Amino acid sequence: MNQQTGTDRDRIRELTELLDRAARAYYQEGREIMPNIEYDRLYDELLELEKRTGIVMGNSPTHRVGYEVLSELPKERHESPMLSLDKTKSVEDLKTWLSGREGVLSWKLDGLTVVLTYEGGRLQKAVTRGNGEIGEVITQNAMNFENVPLSIPFQGRLILRGEALIRYSDFEKINAEIPDADARYKNPRNLCSGSVRQLDPAVTRQRHVNLIAFALVQVEEGGVPLDFQNSFSGQFRWLSEQGFDVVEYRMVTADTLEEGVEYFKETIQKTDFPSDGLVLAYEDIAYGLSLGRTAKFPRNAIAFKWADETAETRLLSVEWSASRTGLINPVAVFEPVELEGTTVSRASVHNLSIVEELKLGIGDRLSVYKANMIIPQIAENLTKSGSLEIPAHCPVCGADTEIRKDNDAAYLYCRNPECPAKKIKAFVLMVSRDALNIDGLSEMTLEKFIAEGFIHTYGDLFRLSAHRERIIAMEGFGEKSYQNLIEACSRASETELYRVIYGLGIPGIGLANAKLLCRHFHNDLSAMRRAGTEELCQVEGIGEVLASAWVRYFSEERNARALDDLLSELHLQQEGSGTEGEGLVEFTIEEEHFSLPADLLSGRTFVITGDLEHFPNRRALQDLIESLSGKAAGSVSQKTSYLINNDSMSGSSKNKKAKSLGIPIITEEGFINMLRQEQ
Repeated sequence: MNQQTGTDRDRIRELTELLDRAARAYYQEGREIMPNIEYDRLYDELLELEKRTGIVMGNSPTHRVGYEVLSELPKERHESPMLSLDKTKSVEDLKTWLSGREGVLSWKLDGLTVVLTYEGGRLQKAVTRGNGEIGEVITQNAMNFENVPLSIPFQGRLILRGEALIRYSDFEKINAEIPDADARYKNPRNLCSGSVRQLDPAVTRQRHVNLIAFALVQVEEGGVPLDFQNSFSGQFRWLSEQGFDVVEYRMVTADTLEEGVEYFKETIQKTDFPSDGLVLAYEDIAYGLSLGRTAKFPRNAIAFKWADETAETRLLSVEWSASRTGLINPVAVFEPVELEGTTVSRASVHNLSIVEELKLGIGDRLSVYKANMIIPQIAENLTKSGSLEIPAHCPVCGADTEIRKDNDAAYLYCRNPECPAKKIKAFVLMVSRDALNIDGLSEMTLEKFIAEGFIHTYGDLFRLSAHRERIIAMEGFGEKSYQNLIEACSRASETELYRVIYGLGIPGIGLANAKLLCRHFHNDLSAMRRAGTEELCQVEGIGEVLASAWVRYFSEERNARALDDLLSELHLQQEGSGTEGEGLVEFTIEEEHFSLPADLLSGRTFVITGDLEHFPNRRALQDLIESLSGKAAGSVSQKTSYLINNDSMSGSSKNKKAKSLGIPIITEEGFINMLRQEQ
């Protein structure tokens, strides 16, 4: 690879990532990580490099990609079928297969295979593997992958295969933002598959999908195939020069193969992407192709699956964990053993059918391993006593259990509709940031407290001091943690009605609708609870479906009782930055007091962007706008009344769109002056 080309490519990647991060911080988070003059200087440098090299990355600020939402993904037949590889778990088999030739050993990536087509240096098409013959067209989504080049130096026809991946670090961040444990994604591969096949490319972009190139299918210029001197690794080097991230590889012979496998085995413990083995291909392209293919496999490459490290241990117990759906999952607890460099002592057994198949019993000798060197699993029960008793009663509420069949597998469920475990999702919502905002009550802590019987209703969240001794004695707690939790509950007891309404989880009544209802009824909860469907439909943004859901919720006596119990523990403030009286909203901005009509901004929609000077953050300004009956939107559209931006001359996408639509751009000071005129 030309050294200068490599240097330029690396600098393009560095600048693209830095400028993309700066733009996200500025436009989405309201903070600045570099001065505008520095941003402009780096932008110009990137633009010049892109022009000189022809490499443009998918997240380049110089070529923003749009988000065209599709109703369904179109299907398309691949130009050449995509076959699976033959597999082995034996290094000796790999040596025999290599038959004295040089090979290229690389990761077998565990994501979703995508085929990219470039014409004239531009990305023209992206198609998923599908069934190997027909895939789904995901071109717009691929353009929103983090590292896929939109433009490359090569001006001919290029078709390549790569693996779309979501890194473990990004996977964990995405899951951490989902409060409901049952709603979290099971593994990076499933999340990636769903992200790549989204109908809305904006969602794909949010998921931080990357693509690692691993094979060339076709490279032609003027109808003439490119010459790689018959070198498979040469294709990888060329792809790297075009701006692609290429799968990590090592050159091996029969003598060095074992060392190469060992290198990858050690490295997988530190990698940030999912892999389920290795791929060995012949360096001699012509020789590999001359071998042809079987009905199922090509003969120019073979997959190597890790030979799982196993250990024997003894089953100590089985924990039965109830979830919000009522499903009770068995988790095997065994004597700790070392596997793949870590100590493991637990493994999910998934369902009753597997319990039955393994013939589990307490004290049985087990063989355990880590699937893909990561997830602990039971390989075999060496004793097979079959003496494990299936619980007849729920471990949380004590109600009767029942066994249900689903897709030929048996699962254990709690039959009690009032089981506290089923309410975990409801409690998670009620303590969330936009509802009561109780720090320290994570889903895991809520599960423990519910299982211990500390929490039965929302009001119990504020009576935890009655269980002080038991909480302090719990694992992960102590006096300090307990005091922090009680203080957080005390702070949360001073709240606004709209937060409580949102936290109830009434179908369709999100934060914005909760605010609308509270404003319409002037925070009169009694009137809100008595309201019928017709009256509720008079509220802007509330239709018949939402109104019916509201009426149904309050028609159930247990819901009304639960709310009354909660309200007995709360001190309700008025919505917004200040207090709201008879048709007036009172608030203070930097020691200047305002008293304005509650419907002052009714019918007007504001979009906020950039840094703020008079408000602590965008949320505070949004709350004020909404308390005055205005709307705070996230993007500029024809319905936008004003764009609030202290840098009205910036070249941001929101500024450009506002100008193109003729929407006024005002500063914070201009917005405050608008309020002053109504004093």
